[in-house]
Amino acid sequence: MVSVTVNGKKYDVDVSADTPLLWVIRDAIGLNGTKFGCGLQQCGACTVHLDGEPVRSCGVPISNVAAKKVTTIEGLSPTSTHPLQRAWIAEQVPQCGYCQSGQLMSAAALLAKKPKPTDEDIDSAMSGNICRCGTYQRIRRAIHRAAGA
Repeated sequence: MVSVTVNGKKYDVDVSADTPLLWVIRDAIGLNGTKFGCGLQQCGACTVHLDGEPVRSCGVPISNVAAKKVTTIEGLSPTSTHPLQRAWIAEQVPQCGYCQSGQLMSAAALLAKKPKPTDEDIDSAMSGNICRCGTYQRIRRAIHRAAGA
């Protein structure tokens, strides 16, 4: 049994210590907002916060999580009213939507550290998140919009 705190709730899960956090979140806990993209920590679709820091959950073994707090897209705002979520809608960012939970989690970590980011700040923070639909300009506008909210 492994204990993990996700979105403020403690879970005891029966998984191997080397199980990636992504699969604990999706399969053991049942939160499906965090997506599997590449499994190589390259695309950013599986980004969650671990004690406030963005991490690729596909490459984090559950044994490394222990007493840390995990926040998923579901924990960003249970009612989808986080300023980033509202800005994402206003700027019509999603096309296919697959990468968006990871994009939002990276953007939220950025705004937590830099409430008024520059374009360079945004480009740097978001560089590890791939959007196959190419909505990067909309993502940048949405982050600026949320920063001004």
